[in-house]
Amino acid sequence: MARKTAIPPSYYGEPHKFDPTFRGPVHKRGCTDVLCCVIFVIVILGYIALGTVAWLHGDPRKVVYPTDSYGQFCGQQGTPNANKAILFYFNILHCANPAVLINLQCPTTQLCVSKCPDRFATYFDMQYNYGRDRSYWEYYRQFCKPGFDNPKKSVAQVLRDEDCPSMLVPSRPFLQRCFPDFITRNGTLTVANKTEFKDGLGKTRSVVDLRDAANGIAGLLDAKEVGIKIFEDYANSWYWILIGLVITMVVSLLFILLLRFTAGVLLWCVIFGVIAAVGYGIWHCYWEYVALQGKPDAEVTISDIGFQTDFRVYLQLSQTWLIFMISLAVTEAVIILVLIFLRRRVRIAIALLKEGSKAVSYIMSTLFYPIITFLLLALCIAYWAVTAVFLASSGDAVYKVMSTQPDCKYANITCDPETFGQSNVSRVCPGSQCTFAFYGGESVYHRYIFVLQLCNLLVFLWLVNFVIALGQCTLAGAFASYYWALKKPADIPACPLAASFGRAIRYHTGSLAFGALILSIVQFFRIVLEYLDHKLKGAHNACSRFLLCCLKCCFWCLEHFIKFMNRNAYIMIAIYGKNFCTSARDAFFLLMRNVVRVAVLDKVTDFLLFLGKLLISGSVGALAFFFFTRRIPVIQEEVPSLNYYWVPLLTVIFGSYLVAHGFFNVYAMCVDTLFLCFLVDLEKNDGSAARPYYMSSTLRAILNKTNHRRAPERRRGRAGRKK
Repeated sequence: MARKTAIPPSYYGEPHKFDPTFRGPVHKRGCTDVLCCVIFVIVILGYIALGTVAWLHGDPRKVVYPTDSYGQFCGQQGTPNANKAILFYFNILHCANPAVLINLQCPTTQLCVSKCPDRFATYFDMQYNYGRDRSYWEYYRQFCKPGFDNPKKSVAQVLRDEDCPSMLVPSRPFLQRCFPDFITRNGTLTVANKTEFKDGLGKTRSVVDLRDAANGIAGLLDAKEVGIKIFEDYANSWYWILIGLVITMVVSLLFILLLRFTAGVLLWCVIFGVIAAVGYGIWHCYWEYVALQGKPDAEVTISDIGFQTDFRVYLQLSQTWLIFMISLAVTEAVIILVLIFLRRRVRIAIALLKEGSKAVSYIMSTLFYPIITFLLLALCIAYWAVTAVFLASSGDAVYKVMSTQPDCKYANITCDPETFGQSNVSRVCPGSQCTFAFYGGESVYHRYIFVLQLCNLLVFLWLVNFVIALGQCTLAGAFASYYWALKKPADIPACPLAASFGRAIRYHTGSLAFGALILSIVQFFRIVLEYLDHKLKGAHNACSRFLLCCLKCCFWCLEHFIKFMNRNAYIMIAIYGKNFCTSARDAFFLLMRNVVRVAVLDKVTDFLLFLGKLLISGSVGALAFFFFTRRIPVIQEEVPSLNYYWVPLLTVIFGSYLVAHGFFNVYAMCVDTLFLCFLVDLEKNDGSAARPYYMSSTLRAILNKTNHRRAPERRRGRAGRKK
């Protein structure tokens, strides 16, 4: 006959009632926070609509491909620029810095070309040699405006109308743009083996001027070469990197499973190690203090010598070592007193850690749930990034007046390239051009692009936090099924992880979305504050900077508190199936009634997991170091040839830490769930036959709790009837 499972009553509402058939998370439950669930679904549909609209109006080519002064893509198929994929600047000396170049805001004509110039040349020299050799013009004209074919036009008129560049500089493409081909020879910066060049205006300029105009480009070119070598290293070592990550997975799994045997040993060894280290520090300070006694210079006080930049001076004073000795002695006393008065709580924390290791070993599928979380997060990030790119590339080409004269009153105003030649702007501001600036528009959609980007960010944060909340609630439900099984593992339900995932999606989407929304709003404000702080870095208003710093600190604390409360609220939702606010309230008051236990368990768990992550990533990293530096003779021949051995080494270390972090997050969620179940179990039950404890025998022994059997009760009942 199947065992009947009923809904357990609320402990906080009915403290004197108990359901003896309770065997874990409630199965007969209803939907919670339905309104928030409906809003969440509507927002997702709106987010899909936003992505669709952005896809219809946006064009990623506007971000990927450079755009010339006429708003045409360089290298776009089906256009006259199909074979011209590189952007050429008529006068790169007008460009102040590389950011101006990359953002297409350089006040000079920009043209799509098929290749960059490979020699120094000026328009004046071309015109001078044109009569003798027409090949000069054939080479020079490919860098002039399309359709211009008048090499006899005066130099002044050509430069005024910017029909052709005044000079050509040997360049090479980078980021699909022509930048000077800088080469350092014997410490001297050169371009095509020259340190000087003619600027086309009758002046001889130094190559340093080109470097100043394109400041940082040489470094970027070197970075590109380094990037190619790094890519080659990844191509040669990816197999061994994967092997390192697989080793990390195996070691992390073994570490978690062995914590049931090693948690206590590790923790007590570290505690006594700290006590011994502090004790040695006290002895050393006392030895230094005694050694300095009697020396005349050592009797000077710290206040007498004042502040000294050389801190070794203070080590020559006996008072310094006395202060150190007293501080360490106080620290030692505090540690010992804490251990004396909190030893039972430390033992409970160790027992829960061991119990968590058992729970993971019985529900092994939970260790692979982070893969689902990773895939969902990757989907959210990809959708957000694509939507952001399409939004950023929405709109039509906007042209603005670019002038080299700083006092031009028409500078940066919108213009029309087709009618610009008929306006008086070129007469008022000689040399000004109507060039492409950016993509935008005047419609309602284009005016609110920035607002839509903010909405994209907020919904992205909401979805990411919802995915994390779903994972936490799912794992909590699975591990709660383990705790509330009276006979482990016989009473653990089949497929607890899948059952918990189904309950979370079916009944508690609204509650998870509610908690995720609260956290997302706080994170959104934190991002806005970081943006404002970045903008105000150059401001001299100390009051505003101080206020902003205080706000950032407050929101940081608020975010971490909400994360802590949400985590425990999701555990209560997984167990009892109540709405978010009720679950958060119950979890908060439950934790406050056991605040010392919470603090001890939290710190013990954090310390052990940090120690595990450090141990695993450090060990795998050390193994990778010896392997990639060919220091393991047995497999020395298998090591691939690398440009930089630190590329796969750092990848293995960082990847190992992330893999261990993923495994240990599951374990931390297990311990937190078992801890809340343990607190509820301790408050609701009394060990009687009707209300037995579900905690392990180790925990009952620590707390001096026992479960009474039914047999003695039945004998007492028969004896009563005989009387």
